[in-house]
Amino acid sequence: MQENNGEILEQKIDSEVAPQDNAETLSEDYSAKNIQVLEGLEAVRKRPGMYIGGTGVDGLHHLVWEVVDNSIDEVLGGHATTVYVTMHDNGSVSVMDDGRGIPTDIHEATGKPALEVILTVLHSGGKFDKKSYKFSGGLHGVGLSVVNALSEWLEVTIWRENNTYQQYFRRGIPVGPMTVSEGASRRGTKVVFMPDSEIFHATDFSFEILSRRLRELAFLNSGVKIVLRQKKLLKCHLFEYKGGISSFVAYLNETKTPVIKDIIAFKKVRDSVEIDVAMSYNDGYSEQFFAFVNNINTIDGGTHVIGFRSALTKVYNDYLKKNPSLLGKEKGKEIKISTEDVREGLVGVLSIKVPEPQFEGQTKGKLGNPEVRSIVDLCISEYLTDFFEQNPLIIRPIMDKILTAFRARVAAQKARELTRRKNALEGSSLPGKLADCSERDPVLCELFIVEGDSAGGSAKQGRDRRIQAILPLRGKILNVEKTRIEKVLGNEQIQDLVSAVGTNIGKDDFDLGKLRYHKVVIMTDADVDGSHIRTLLMTFFYRYMPEIIDKGKLFVAQPPLYKIKRGKDERYAYTDEEKDKYVTEMGGMEGVSLQRYKGLGEMNPDQLWETTMNPEKRVLKLVQALDALEADRLFSVLMGDKVEPRKNFIMQHAKMVKNLDV
Repeated sequence: MQENNGEILEQKIDSEVAPQDNAETLSEDYSAKNIQVLEGLEAVRKRPGMYIGGTGVDGLHHLVWEVVDNSIDEVLGGHATTVYVTMHDNGSVSVMDDGRGIPTDIHEATGKPALEVILTVLHSGGKFDKKSYKFSGGLHGVGLSVVNALSEWLEVTIWRENNTYQQYFRRGIPVGPMTVSEGASRRGTKVVFMPDSEIFHATDFSFEILSRRLRELAFLNSGVKIVLRQKKLLKCHLFEYKGGISSFVAYLNETKTPVIKDIIAFKKVRDSVEIDVAMSYNDGYSEQFFAFVNNINTIDGGTHVIGFRSALTKVYNDYLKKNPSLLGKEKGKEIKISTEDVREGLVGVLSIKVPEPQFEGQTKGKLGNPEVRSIVDLCISEYLTDFFEQNPLIIRPIMDKILTAFRARVAAQKARELTRRKNALEGSSLPGKLADCSERDPVLCELFIVEGDSAGGSAKQGRDRRIQAILPLRGKILNVEKTRIEKVLGNEQIQDLVSAVGTNIGKDDFDLGKLRYHKVVIMTDADVDGSHIRTLLMTFFYRYMPEIIDKGKLFVAQPPLYKIKRGKDERYAYTDEEKDKYVTEMGGMEGVSLQRYKGLGEMNPDQLWETTMNPEKRVLKLVQALDALEADRLFSVLMGDKVEPRKNFIMQHAKMVKNLDV
């Protein structure tokens, strides 16, 4: 930006002293013909990121959210009860509801049906009129028109006033006028659209991503039925939760051990802002907290989240001052509970309704209304103060949990300081086992986390030393799901891993900008122990370095299961199906040598390079948490203390297991 400003300034100075001919040349280079006026929905197609945040996976699914939000707004208004979202075989998606139906009468200002105006004109719609919608997630009036602009084709069907209305669009432009036919026995709206491959990098919708959002909406709107169907794979989910966000908290806590039996839940209205809160605590060490504004998941937080956390911290500190006996041996000492202490083990949902929400950007990830912070803070503080005074048996285990978190945080700070001093004395923070690469640009660098010294030795010899670093880990690392952070920080293997990655861990210390490798690859044996180590490592990254997963930096290597050889014909198979195919192509088992790899150490360095590490031939699986809620539940099931959920999971998925090593 500074370079461009410099160039403009230089041109201006030169023009003041240059001959008239040069001035004419400059004016010809920049004139009215250089000014573009984008009409209709052209601006959306020209700059889609301004409206949906980008043209990747998030932007693609944002199209569905825009349509679904309209249906949910009908639910909020009491006009609809059911929403159907269907993933069709051709790649299109349809959203259908039983609401009032988009208006179809003639719009006075344009002389066109309201339906066509809503689909083709930005900043049009009923969300500006508070008589139509008291609360709404879509306030900019760009939802359906943006979906229309970014779709290869879109078709709308409306059932209203005993008639059926339809109109078809291609890349935002009406193909023909709205048609009307009589005899409709239902009401509602159905929007079917095909995302435009000219706009999006990929146009495949994810059943998991859609499930996550639709489940949230069902929790937030008690009584609504939301059906998600994928015809191709015969998948169907029905989301219906009559308990509202209290059911949401209970669902989040299913695989955990609650500290308190009851769910603390309440609703309040102040200054036209509706506040709905449900919360509990479990004996885990991570927080599960979701905040919504007018049904929009504000993943980046905002003023309402600040108000919520401020209220919790204040209430618990005030209670502790009034009840110093809770401190035990620490009685008399000045103890100040932090927001970090309050969040450990918290399971909470905050859902607010705001008449005029100020979201940061069209994707609505963060709330900006300054007045909401004090409203939420005051309401929660008032309620919880009264509730805890009347329910000492509920507050006591919560305070014990928070004080334990406080002590653990202090211990963790000491552990960090010891580690920093140790690194300063040794002059290097990199572990001795790390075979680093020579390249210093993190974008080009890869870190392979390898199981065992034997495999580590093969990997070190077979790697590309310029860009590939190797960190061998001996045995299984600590299960962080069952361990407090001070013990995590004190574990030697995790210390080595954290030092190698470079980002540090912890809310205050983690820094993604210090990531030393833009590909972190887990490379373990293809057996039971290898699977367990892989799961332990993924649990660690998910709990302590989630941003590495969010940014697409964590991968799992796929070493071959078999080496098949007949004469000079030598092939590697990564699945049983691939093995059977190669054996058949080689003429059957007679004369074929079949080797089953169970450990990476069984491979020669050149074999490991050729099959698993060579960027031109290898297979890497990207680790993603498309459904964060389900990912959290899965890690709790697999690695947590509760045996029953793990047993049920194993029984449910037993028949799906492949390549079982016993």
